[in-house]
Amino acid sequence: MIGIDIVKIERFQKFLERFSKKALEKYLDEDEIRLIKNAQSAAGFFAAKEAVSKALGVGISKECGFNDIKIYKLPNGAPAFTLSSHLIKAYEIASLSLSISHDGGFAIAVAAIEGRARHEQKLSH
Repeated sequence: MIGIDIVKIERFQKFLERFSKKALEKYLDEDEIRLIKNAQSAAGFFAAKEAVSKALGVGISKECGFNDIKIYKLPNGAPAFTLSSHLIKAYEIASLSLSISHDGGFAIAVAAIEGRARHEQKLSH
């Protein structure tokens, strides 16, 4: 299962200028907020959570909220994530992968999740 999301960094710059840390508390926990260095990283984390929820096929919803997705950094600085236990069980998650990039005023994230899709697509021949 793959999900992707792209956001304008400028949107997060304005969001942070207007609401400061309160803006981040809408979609990040304290550990995640400590990793945010600027609007670029805030936008990347938001895109990452959206990408993960899309990979699950549910989007940010009652089934998968922002707090069900936890972003962290690996020792080498690469982004990674984990999911709430109810999602790991429901989707029989085997592996997770995340990439975040920033360029040209945009932040983009791609999430890959190996598990059982809720609504598996059937291929016809």
